[in-house]
Amino acid sequence: MTSPSTPGRRTDPAAYSDLRDYAVLGDGRTVALVTKGGSVDWFPVPDLDSVPPFAALLDAEDGGRIELAPTIDWSVERRYLPGTNVVESVYTTARGRVRVTDSLNSGVAGRLPWAELARRVEGLEGRVPMAWRVRAGTGLGSFSPWVQQTAHGPVLRMDEVMMAVRTHAAGEPEVGAQHLAGTFETEADSRHLLALVGTHDEPLNLPPAEHIDARIDRSIDGWREWTSQVGYEGEDREQVLRSALALKLLLHSPTGAIAAAGTTSLPESLEGGKNWDYRYTWVRDTAYTLDVMLRLGLREEPHAAVAWLLHTIHTNGLEVFYRLNGDRPGERSLADVPGWRGIQPVVTGNPAAGQLQLGIYGDLFSVVRRYVEAGHVLDRRTARLLGGLADRCCDTWQRRDAGIWELEREEHYTSSKIGCWQALDCAVALGEVGQLPGDVERWAAERDRIHAWVSEHCWSAERRAYTWFAGSDLLDASVLQAAVTGFDTGERVSQTIDALREELGRGPLLYRYSGAEDTEGAFLTCSFWMVTALVTVGRGKEGAQLLAELTPLANDVGLFAEMVDPATGDFLGNLPQGLSHLSHIDAALAVSGYDEGGTKSATS
Repeated sequence: MTSPSTPGRRTDPAAYSDLRDYAVLGDGRTVALVTKGGSVDWFPVPDLDSVPPFAALLDAEDGGRIELAPTIDWSVERRYLPGTNVVESVYTTARGRVRVTDSLNSGVAGRLPWAELARRVEGLEGRVPMAWRVRAGTGLGSFSPWVQQTAHGPVLRMDEVMMAVRTHAAGEPEVGAQHLAGTFETEADSRHLLALVGTHDEPLNLPPAEHIDARIDRSIDGWREWTSQVGYEGEDREQVLRSALALKLLLHSPTGAIAAAGTTSLPESLEGGKNWDYRYTWVRDTAYTLDVMLRLGLREEPHAAVAWLLHTIHTNGLEVFYRLNGDRPGERSLADVPGWRGIQPVVTGNPAAGQLQLGIYGDLFSVVRRYVEAGHVLDRRTARLLGGLADRCCDTWQRRDAGIWELEREEHYTSSKIGCWQALDCAVALGEVGQLPGDVERWAAERDRIHAWVSEHCWSAERRAYTWFAGSDLLDASVLQAAVTGFDTGERVSQTIDALREELGRGPLLYRYSGAEDTEGAFLTCSFWMVTALVTVGRGKEGAQLLAELTPLANDVGLFAEMVDPATGDFLGNLPQGLSHLSHIDAALAVSGYDEGGTKSATS
């Protein structure tokens, strides 16, 4: 259990859990991050992008947490229950063993209209003393919480959020000014419950503890029903399913939007400064996620996300990213809290809003093409919108932009040009089957012009590689998309792979671009892109070997972060990171379809 706060603890690294220690729960609207030691350190309510009433992840002293663990020395083994996002932890002590099952519950008809975090405790052997504490946080410095006594018991009040603790056989609660706590003891076959229910700006429902406990089992069944729809039977199926389940956690069921990650401000560098808010939906990440979901045989989520994305573009225009409710992102703001292990800043918002990123044309058109090829039909309004965007792509591909890495320096980035080529290639295919109105001949001519321009200006004979941007001799791992998109699957890409691994590679890991090693960890997605590219250019055996080296870099419950420190294996960046998990699935699909001579078209 965490001891009361002490002076100076706000920036004491020991007060913060290692990022590898976290498992993630979710209910289709928000997520909760729980450590091996039973502390829920991140829990926004009601939505994933809401102000978090529990945020010890970024503010160990005042952020708030939900604690549950034995009060004597313990060791723990934990796992996700197979096919679910429900976590089971078994604690072993000198006096006995106890099992804790953590779930963000769902109901009979799916997502509940309130947040419900349930923690079931079962005695397995002996007698184990347990303690729990629910301490409300300050919402990253935005409010002061308090406990209100009501006719139905104490209620935690945090600005517009109300939460109540519901228990069964968990001891008589101690009620403080900003917390509730209790102790109890397990014995063989005993059963206990600690749960929180919460609402935002609406009345608070107080369900009986037995109903909450029953919903844990219902949630397990619901997750397994969903997992049974995932159509992948290749190698490493369990890890692929885990990545699919991680992506499912990031799908915002009220709208269909897909968040890039579940957190904000977890650092890409231990030196600070590279902390970002990824609780938004990027067109790029959405496109990649929908692509792998369709390839896994899923249908409901891709339709919801495509419909939401196209409606949002109709309403707000084509932007780099949006809020989960479809609005344009607001201004970036900073919170006066220490950040994970004292590494600042802690931010809401992202400075990439409003950037010109030409690659999003390819992202958008690729997912629409995949959607149509899966057997669906575009409505006339969407078709007209996309036809107009194809024309705009023809006119704007020659501009400098911020690139996929959202840098302040605008250049003629190679991957951006490849994205425009991909957009027009998809537009031509959609136009030829009657799905898009417009001048298909113009789109085809401009597509071919882009290909010729990239081949001339973005290839370095000296480096034997496609370069980061036109006229440079620097390297960028995102040019591996040349193989993934079909822009080039020949010898030039194979040579680029070798150049990237030589300069940017550290074992199985890759940095994003030349010089990135000085400021951040290795970017996991780039390594998974490398797997797919190797398979695509006919080096499938190398791709399979690389994937086998990358898969163990997940934490003990199979989650990937954004980045990994090659020297220590430590996680860096926000988590769970959708891009890491979807690129892992893409790599696994590629490897599962290769033979010694190359790839099989069924997985391309």
